[in-house]
Amino acid sequence: MTDSPVRCEVSGAVATITLDRPESRNRLDAAGMAALARHLEATAGDPDVRVVVLTGSGSTFCAGADLASAAAGGEDGFAGSGPEALVRVLTLMLDHPKPLVARVQGHVAGGGNGLVAACDIAVASSDARFAFSEVRLGVAPAVISVVCLQVMHRRDAQELLLTGERVDADRVLRAGLVTAVAAADKLDDVVGAYVASLLEGGPEALGHTKDLLRRVPASERGEAFALTARMSAELFASAEAQEGMTAFLEKRKASWSPGI
Repeated sequence: MTDSPVRCEVSGAVATITLDRPESRNRLDAAGMAALARHLEATAGDPDVRVVVLTGSGSTFCAGADLASAAAGGEDGFAGSGPEALVRVLTLMLDHPKPLVARVQGHVAGGGNGLVAACDIAVASSDARFAFSEVRLGVAPAVISVVCLQVMHRRDAQELLLTGERVDADRVLRAGLVTAVAAADKLDDVVGAYVASLLEGGPEALGHTKDLLRRVPASERGEAFALTARMSAELFASAEAQEGMTAFLEKRKASWSPGI
């Protein structure tokens, strides 16, 4: 649908989800978050999709909450159902079985930082600017702190979340919010290189690796070893692993590689 606040296009094994309200700087309203959640669920369940790219249209990746809706208050405003809707979106991202790559083509503010942090890999254009602007609006970066504090360094998080200062992409790279910064005219090349690298991994292996990244840091050591030993035994016996190891020994590409 051309009037949808969020678009999803699938090309081969890659789905691109685009926040598409450039006139409102891709702010997060109820309709947009519902559409984003639907696309995340659809791509999670699509066996042909192996990597998901999240991006925005226009000069802004995502400016956070729809302030007009939030200021209006009530159950229909962001202050009503918005936090729960954002929790749902971020949970779907964190639990998504396919790698998520943020293509940050423009500026990021408020809740948009949470979308960046919830992706597995995030590449920002060098001309993008970032701000945890909540404190300057009299609120706190509450929901997004759950995902941002998982990836950001403590001192950087204290500075950026408390001051609300607008900073450049290199600053959030040092803070741990993004994986890489690319020149504006090379953004698609860098994102494409990450996507190509991810597509070389076995689809099931990537999903299990995401599971490890979620569960091991939160597990007690004995529990973590039990989990990983069980997973390792199961995976080595899987058809995907047999194909991958055979391909390696035969010095050929595995069957899932887009290069074959």
